[in-house]
Amino acid sequence: MRKLTTGVAIAAVLIVGLSIAFAKGVFTQPETAANAGNSVSHAADVRVASRNATPESRGVGLLAMKTAGAANKYLFAFFWKDDDTATMAMKRVFESATQKVSERADAVAVQISDPAESGIVEKFGLDRAPMPLVLAIAPNGAVTGGFPSEFAEQDLLDAFASPSTEQSMKALQDGKLVFLCVQNDTTKLNAEALQGVREFKADERFAAASEIVMLDPTDSAESSFLNDLKIDPKTPLAVTAFLVPPGSVIAEFEGATNKEQLLAALQSAGSCGPCGVCGPGGCGPR
Repeated sequence: MRKLTTGVAIAAVLIVGLSIAFAKGVFTQPETAANAGNSVSHAADVRVASRNATPESRGVGLLAMKTAGAANKYLFAFFWKDDDTATMAMKRVFESATQKVSERADAVAVQISDPAESGIVEKFGLDRAPMPLVLAIAPNGAVTGGFPSEFAEQDLLDAFASPSTEQSMKALQDGKLVFLCVQNDTTKLNAEALQGVREFKADERFAAASEIVMLDPTDSAESSFLNDLKIDPKTPLAVTAFLVPPGSVIAEFEGATNKEQLLAALQSAGSCGPCGVCGPGGCGPR
């Protein structure tokens, strides 16, 4: 399988036990598939609020995620452990970048050794991750960028993703199969393209473990995503891309789909486990 470099796509990266989807990564394609001041103030407000939070939600990190999500904003989270020179240098870069996007994103600094932050540390598996680390988290909770140790300001500025990318990344990071359905009022065979996808999702083995994401190919906000997938935004036919975790495109179909075709694509992407359901890692969702 060939790899496709992209500004907003996903790659599953394992870094000392940390497995997250990074922006500026890759999708795996099938061979044959056709403000600093305001930010600091906000973090302080979050910290004060967290004192009255329940034990389950106490901590600057998780509360900042909840607050940003409720405001439909991104959260840029700076995770650190030691107050050393390298960390302070990267924090300055972080503050400069987040100041420029303060209208679109909140910012928070989290010391991972603080017991109050155990919730977010566990959530993202940060206990053994290299520090400092910045995560860009979309309003829906998808991690659209992960930048360990050293990063440039532009890396953070480029971590925003399109709506369909955010949806797809969140589902993939939740371990789900994703059907990206590229169609609009001008594409042909729309209903036929959705037929197999809906039959697949209706199967009780896959209902809770699959997600359907709709994408209008004429939406300019989605142009980078379509480019990553090598899908023509002027496609005359509906196109369906089948994605599996962590970010592999195992098949793309033009026009009609059927359940058997989709099951065959899933089976060919990996081996069958003892459960008898095929998936990219052996047993697929039950």
